[in-house]
Amino acid sequence: MRSIRRGWVALPDADPVTVGAATRGVVITCVSAAERMGLWMPEASPLHVAARPNAARVRVPSQVVIHWARPVVPRDPETTVDEIVNTLSLVAQCQPREIALVIWESALNKRLIDRRLLSGFELPHPARELLELATPFSDSGLETIFVTRLRWLDVPMVPQAWLHGHRIDLLIGERLVIQIDGATHVGAQWTTDIEHDAQLMLRGYTVLRFGYEQIMARWPEVQAIIMDAVAQGKHLG
Repeated sequence: MRSIRRGWVALPDADPVTVGAATRGVVITCVSAAERMGLWMPEASPLHVAARPNAARVRVPSQVVIHWARPVVPRDPETTVDEIVNTLSLVAQCQPREIALVIWESALNKRLIDRRLLSGFELPHPARELLELATPFSDSGLETIFVTRLRWLDVPMVPQAWLHGHRIDLLIGERLVIQIDGATHVGAQWTTDIEHDAQLMLRGYTVLRFGYEQIMARWPEVQAIIMDAVAQGKHLG
């Protein structure tokens, strides 16, 4: 056991990032705290920390992002990782809206927080905007991204709709089914989903299935397919 700062000691197997935060008197926050909470992260990000309001100067590596904003919820002086409300507030102010919305909806979906509780805090304007948009229905960040990027179509979209005994990822209109395969979508689940696709098609639905790489790296192609399907009325009953 070693002393790392006045009042703080660390065991040999302590998490080095947490030890670094405690040593420098900062708190792990924003996307870094969100990742530790198990929230869906679309891409890797440098470490984000928050300086305490009374900190005059903080010495951290150049690649570390420091947040100086006053927290929404007062921070326990003995914590090293920010709590959920402060984390989401900083995510809203720091990240592009699409990424921020992915993280917010992941938090709502995992029931780490709910909209009613969030609405009671004095949130900054970007967080208030996200609160109006975020829903708890997306099971993955890919679903959030898909719906967000297609809102301009002005066509009804229902995530996690229930059709003929199974959930589907997204229903556009009445008949256009979107299934989204994550990077680890294999095995028995894949077989069950393919069987369900066949049953839906026999009942007059159009089923389109997209993978992680298509959505994240080749979105214009995906959007063009959706636009063609809507133009042909595949979403209509």
